[in-house]
Amino acid sequence: MKRLENKIALITGAAKGMGKAEAQLFAKEGARLIITDIDIENLNKLETELSVAGVQVVAIKHDVSSELDWAAVAKEAERVFGKVDILVNNAGILSPDGIEETTLEKWNKIIAVNQTGTWLGMKHIAPLMRQAGGGSIVNISSIYGLIGSGTSAAYQASKGAVRILSKTAAMEYAPENIRVNTIFPGAIATPMVSEAFSDEVLQELLAPVPLKRIGKPSEVAYGVLFLASDESSYVTGAELVIDGGWTVP
Repeated sequence: MKRLENKIALITGAAKGMGKAEAQLFAKEGARLIITDIDIENLNKLETELSVAGVQVVAIKHDVSSELDWAAVAKEAERVFGKVDILVNNAGILSPDGIEETTLEKWNKIIAVNQTGTWLGMKHIAPLMRQAGGGSIVNISSIYGLIGSGTSAAYQASKGAVRILSKTAAMEYAPENIRVNTIFPGAIATPMVSEAFSDEVLQELLAPVPLKRIGKPSEVAYGVLFLASDESSYVTGAELVIDGGWTVP
């Protein structure tokens, strides 16, 4: 039996990077999918790829910082599938700017997508899990939600907030059999990372990493798969760090 057989999974930020890898892996493991992203062009390409492979998938253009968009996504998920078993709050944006370089406009945008978007996802999708008798929420934070870097002020603030928000959500939803766990990726080979950091800066960041390489999106996806599946049925409020050992020292 496939690990996500008969599961309905909603993945945000699925057009590229980790979200795309998660969607592809979930499909192989038997899930039916709602994939969302602001990048509808690449999202539609993924929808076509999965559909050709025989996967039941719905692609929706989605700004995760918009409550109206979240309400529409929840409504469509209920209309098509009747429930949601898995929510992966993966969508995120990054700026390497420090405290003084960050503008208020950029700060508000990053907080809106990374932090508010995660909250809105849980707010609107948890009721569909409740109807199904439970579910699994996986929120994607970052090692920058665990440690300081001297850069990326708004990003770090948002990812630290995701960490604590996930813990309180785990406590709130545990009586309803809705589990909430958090993943903390290190440097992963995604378009977001390559756009934010030059190769030179990235090599400097990777210097202290014990495994001495950048991570693959698929390596994060397998961690998400475990927390999304029934294999982790006794795991909630947990933190899974996938960083090549970056945060070990």
